[in-house]
Amino acid sequence: MAHESPITKTTQTVTTTATSGTFPMGTARRAHFLLNVSAPSGTTPTLDVTVEWSHDGTTFAVADPTDSFAQITAAKVVAKSFDVKAPMARLRYTTGGTSPSFPVVAGLFTTS
Repeated sequence: MAHESPITKTTQTVTTTATSGTFPMGTARRAHFLLNVSAPSGTTPTLDVTVEWSHDGTTFAVADPTDSFAQITAAKVVAKSFDVKAPMARLRYTTGGTSPSFPVVAGLFTTS
């Protein structure tokens, strides 16, 4: 039986390139992220979200080009699972458009 972690979440309004807090992976093999994006504003707003991994909690990088979500342009809830590639992870948010603003709640649970 797979072990599951409790859900960890962060809440923020993204208006430019930003990162979430750090999510510890523990002994997990899979990371399951849930993004809840509500009511984006601005002119043709876009939001790109990638998972960055770290072995030391300081230096983060994308380990695989598939460690990303499809571009978000409207309110939506989306989930995606990833193989864990390091002891810590965070989300990198990159916005586009004119004066974009995206309220984002990001949740994570892990399985081993």
